[in-house]
Amino acid sequence: MDPWLALRNTAGVTLPLAAGALLGSVTDGLVVSTGALNVAFRDSSSPYPQRARHLVASSAIAGISVFAGAISGSNPVLSIALAALWAFAAGMLVALSQPAADLGVMSVVMLVVYGANPMTPHNAALVGVGAFLGGLLQTVLSVVLWPLRRYAPERRALGELYRELARAAAAPPASATQPPPATAQSLEAQTSLATLDRDSSTEGQRCRFLLSQAERVRLSLLALGRVRARLLRESSPPAEAELAGRFLSACAEELTVIAQAIQAGQPPESSSRLGELENLADQMHQPSASMAVSAMLADARFQMDALAGQLRSAADVAAPALATPAPQVRHWRHRATGTFATLRANLNLESTAFRHAIRLAASILIGESLGRMLGITRSYWIPMTIVIVLKPDFASTFSRGVLRLAGTFAGLVLATGLFHALPPTVSAQIAAIAALMFVVRCLGPAHYGILAASVSALVVFLVSLTGVSPKEVIAARAVNTAIGGVIALAAYWLWPTWERGRVGEALAFMLDAFRDYFRGIRDSYGHAGSAASLDRVRIAGRRARTNLEASIARVSSEPGVSPRTVALLAAMLASSHRLAQAMMSLEAAIFSSSPVPPRPAFLHFADDFERTLHQLACFLRGSPADAAALPDLREDHRQLVHAAHSGAEVYGLVNVETDRITNGVNTLSADVIRWVGTRPGVS
Repeated sequence: MDPWLALRNTAGVTLPLAAGALLGSVTDGLVVSTGALNVAFRDSSSPYPQRARHLVASSAIAGISVFAGAISGSNPVLSIALAALWAFAAGMLVALSQPAADLGVMSVVMLVVYGANPMTPHNAALVGVGAFLGGLLQTVLSVVLWPLRRYAPERRALGELYRELARAAAAPPASATQPPPATAQSLEAQTSLATLDRDSSTEGQRCRFLLSQAERVRLSLLALGRVRARLLRESSPPAEAELAGRFLSACAEELTVIAQAIQAGQPPESSSRLGELENLADQMHQPSASMAVSAMLADARFQMDALAGQLRSAADVAAPALATPAPQVRHWRHRATGTFATLRANLNLESTAFRHAIRLAASILIGESLGRMLGITRSYWIPMTIVIVLKPDFASTFSRGVLRLAGTFAGLVLATGLFHALPPTVSAQIAAIAALMFVVRCLGPAHYGILAASVSALVVFLVSLTGVSPKEVIAARAVNTAIGGVIALAAYWLWPTWERGRVGEALAFMLDAFRDYFRGIRDSYGHAGSAASLDRVRIAGRRARTNLEASIARVSSEPGVSPRTVALLAAMLASSHRLAQAMMSLEAAIFSSSPVPPRPAFLHFADDFERTLHQLACFLRGSPADAAALPDLREDHRQLVHAAHSGAEVYGLVNVETDRITNGVNTLSADVIRWVGTRPGVS
């Protein structure tokens, strides 16, 4: 619940009504208020630039939807066909993100509502402009009243976690009876970032990645500290014990720098700490000693390599994760190209978004046709209910359908009572609209039933301002909402999907697609691939990744899914994004650098990377999960780095990106094994 957001949204809806009443033109004020009402549902607590872009885009789409609906309403065949096509396009937006999908729902609602009120082109244009201005009013109120720094609590919790890890790294070896380091700070960070599990923004994903890296650093510090303690217990401690202590001290300094960067939102200060970590790890050799000591040194070397990679990754994303201007760096043409590529990749029956778009378009077509054929009063509530209730997953559709019907009838009863209790004046009706709007935006997000009841009463009061009898509005609303809800529920009754049983396969399918993509990159380095084949496997990987994003979002909304499962899925998704970015950087190097032959060490790394992804996919599909069966990618990367002596520029980039791939896939492997061990992931 966010009362400040509700307050500014309420102001955006009621101010045009009050202005219209004062100027003697309530109808014009109602048009502007309708635009503000629909755009208000796109308002959020997201970062300032992102929210401003979303609201302005919503305002423009609201105006276009109103104009298109009003101008096509006089031709029933055209109006029905346009609504079906519009619904299909809105359904496809699920492939992009949940905010995009919500924008599509809003546009369909505006289209069908004004499609029931045919207008001349001139009047339709005026009404469309009015709706656009209402959206802009809502945007201005959102921009003025909301602080610019969105992620301050998350920054503080992450910074404290990294600071405590720094203190743990610098402390003497702890007793085995003491709790693991940074336990309290880790729990606090987990709690603070729990609200970001469904945040699809770049900042939210990177915050989750920083938390995931902190957990891995915590485990590695614990393991290295235990090895160091065992080395110190030797009668004649070798020099490597002191070396491990120096390494931990350097880790503490680097963790402190990362913590400062996270809290300040500034890039970490340049230093040689990361290079020092690598040098210290290189010095950890295995002397000719007892097998026990050799094993301890090998373990220490492994943990030192892992820590160096983890700290490099954390330093890479520390500042960008919390600097909101970062997403604006990308040119709009690149963003548009990526958007269209994602939509194009999802135009097949294997895509969840495509199937949802087909269901939504067919249901809207049936609802619009039924309402017009039977001559039902205010039949636009049928398709409006359909588009609001129908979601890409069965659980959300069913729960929303039931709550929508129950909430609608409760809201109609509430509206009836309010009409009898309030004086029959415009000012009283506007006051009721303001109160209901506040409830919609403040309490509605907490419970869909409250939202449905409040919206139903709100709509009755808005329509009554046009002079229509409240009794007529209430009766039509009840009948049409019931019809639309039944159509939406029937659509999923005929084609149900429980996402919790599919998300594992979606993740395995993405890993298969990533494996094909990486193989295409490797072949291109060896001049055996082609640009066309790379395009195909890249698009397939993008489709698989967007399907996984949609699948995780649907699992998060299903009843019975534990918060721990949602957090684990979010962490795996964040790792998949990092893998995708690293592989795309490797692909870009093919065309931006002079061609050089791939090193044997790179081919060996590539083979083990593919084996790792294949093995993880097998784990997800039912094979026994065994971490020992996975190749040692960190050792492969070490061999790769030491194999580079030619000084070719592309080798340097490959070394960096394969380090990120190693870190990402190792993080993902640990999460997949945890996921397989907790299936089916419901509480």
